Amino acid sequence: MLRHSVCQFGQKLVRRRPLEPREKSESLLSRCLNTLDLVALGVGSTLGAGVYILAGDVAKDKAGPAIIICFLVASLSSMLSGICYAEFGARVPGSGSAYLYSYVTVGQLCAFITGWNLILSYVIGTASVSRAWSSTFDSLIGDHISQALQGTFSLHVPHFLAEYPDFFALGLVLLLTASSSSLASLRETHTTGSSQKRTTNRTYLDPMILLGEEARNPQRSIPLGIVISLLICFLAYFGVSASLTLMVPYYQIHTGSPLPQAFLHIGWGPASYVVAVGTLCALTSSLLGAMFPMPRVIYSMADDGLLFRGLARIHARTRTPVMATLASGILAGVMALLFELRDLVDLMSIGTLLAYSLVEFSVLVLRYQPDENLSKKKTEEETEMESVVEASPLNTASEVGNSKILKSLCHPASTIPTRTSGQIVYGCALLLVLLLTILSLILSRWPSQVFSGDPVLTTVAVLLLLLITGVSVIIWRQPQSLRPLHFKVPGLPVLPLVSIFVNIYLMIQMTSRTWAQFGVWNVIGFIIYFGYGIRHSLENSEQHPAASAFQTLDKNVPGAESS
Repeated sequence: MLRHSVCQFGQKLVRRRPLEPREKSESLLSRCLNTLDLVALGVGSTLGAGVYILAGDVAKDKAGPAIIICFLVASLSSMLSGICYAEFGARVPGSGSAYLYSYVTVGQLCAFITGWNLILSYVIGTASVSRAWSSTFDSLIGDHISQALQGTFSLHVPHFLAEYPDFFALGLVLLLTASSSSLASLRETHTTGSSQKRTTNRTYLDPMILLGEEARNPQRSIPLGIVISLLICFLAYFGVSASLTLMVPYYQIHTGSPLPQAFLHIGWGPASYVVAVGTLCALTSSLLGAMFPMPRVIYSMADDGLLFRGLARIHARTRTPVMATLASGILAGVMALLFELRDLVDLMSIGTLLAYSLVEFSVLVLRYQPDENLSKKKTEEETEMESVVEASPLNTASEVGNSKILKSLCHPASTIPTRTSGQIVYGCALLLVLLLTILSLILSRWPSQVFSGDPVLTTVAVLLLLLITGVSVIIWRQPQSLRPLHFKVPGLPVLPLVSIFVNIYLMIQMTSRTWAQFGVWNVIGFIIYFGYGIRHSLENSEQHPAASAFQTLDKNVPGAESS
């Protein structure tokens, strides 16, 4: 009895959502974004506090003139993750980003962890950009806001909270939240005579993969949008960091307002004000871009039943997830009120890197899984091979089973993915994640000993590399899915594995304080999941997917049903 209960509980944790949309679950979100829109959304949301504020902090306190190389490495890492996102955008054109992609591959528990940490990333992204906006504006007017708040509302909690509560940043987030929840229509249709004119607001900027349900041709526009926007962002980051370190010695960079102060340093006083105003405009668009994906992830998780179902309500007139928008905006505002910019950025980074890694793992696993239609049919080659094995009197059953498994590792019998080959890839991918984590720990904690030839650590590192190479070859030998896609990640399994390794290595560099905050956030998430989500999930066999998940407010609004 206990064993049966444990098995049932385990099955709930790994149950997956099908790639195909649920029956009678047509999305209420409007499909109105083209490739140019997605590029604008991606560029605007990426070029935020990182290029205008944090570039100065990184150059002064960490990298110096090598900040250019740092941005190059970061861009390459982002490009690797973006390529993996692009395949899933072409494969799963739905809202939810890494959350949805994890749900259809690695199961519900991992999907919840991914989605919960995506919410953390976007909430803190919003809070950090609002903090940067407040800091830039305060610097522009002579630091009067910070001096007044610091002298009146000091928090007196060093190394945990900010020196003073930033009410200006809180008000900015709440103002934009209220505007988004009431005025941000993705599609407004105006009837004039017998004709209709569609107008779209394109001020929202967003990691575009979240907009799968709102893109006109997601299989084509999402991959193109990701690659083009990442290239543009790299050029912008590279140019700004190079200009900054050439204008000012890196040790004299002003960390609070680097670009305006750099122009003051070279004697271009009027230009500093122009740059400051431009920085505020760019941070405003980045703030909108950070706020836009937050409710989309919450909406997707609530729609699946993993978060409270009321958060999935769609406003009938604006067609936006109004309850999710309000909840995420209030949470982001509180974060902006209480925490410093640097702490917010570190916590955001660890959640984003985890989500990226799970997407890359999902791409690696899903490419080698059997297609539902093709897997029902056996190829003639497989059938003949099985008949020969069964007819052979020289081998015992165990020998046949062992030889078949060993042979399938490097010489699979079928040219299309099978259940066995899919399981082999899944197990090998999990093993590779473990090996890459151990290797990252060694390289991050004892780099000098490894490269100086320490007999123990160097031997362990070499053995890990050999094991990683061998397991990667096993995955490479397995047949890939023949399902046609508009975009596929090249160089499997190497490219996703390299990206996972980079992400894990960067996560290990985080401080223990950041990991502690990250742990608290995930404990809260587990309480919600095991207390509510695991019982209310639409994938629960005891639950029946119903159209009620797509609830709307203001049902009596005229034309709401026909819209």
